[in-house]
Amino acid sequence: MAITRVSKGFKDISLSFDMHPITKDILVLTNEVAIKKSIRNIIQTIPSERFFNPLFGSQIRPTLFEFIDFGTASILKSYVELAISNFESRVTDVEVEVTPYPDLNSFEIIVYFTIIGENTPKQTFTYILEAIR
Repeated sequence: MAITRVSKGFKDISLSFDMHPITKDILVLTNEVAIKKSIRNIIQTIPSERFFNPLFGSQIRPTLFEFIDFGTASILKSYVELAISNFESRVTDVEVEVTPYPDLNSFEIIVYFTIIGENTPKQTFTYILEAIR
């Protein structure tokens, strides 16, 4: 018999460290927004960038300087799926679509996921990945 988790909600602090205008506390991100920011953070982090967790992040950085085609998009897709499955335990049913745009020198990454323990519809996160000097 499978155990199902019931969530009371998710909270993360904002990495911008902005203050709440009334309480003067650090802003808090909740539920869907917190998880979307977490996924973005995972995608943008280079492994070995975090001192006490050198494996955290995704391997997408080296692929930014490859040809912008469907082969590289397939590699990016597998890197993003692996990073999310390794480091974001609050989501399930993760699907990733990567579309190359050679004229714009970029990739569009769309991540579909379901939040564990929440009765929300499937969430979507879109991220434009581009090589900038």
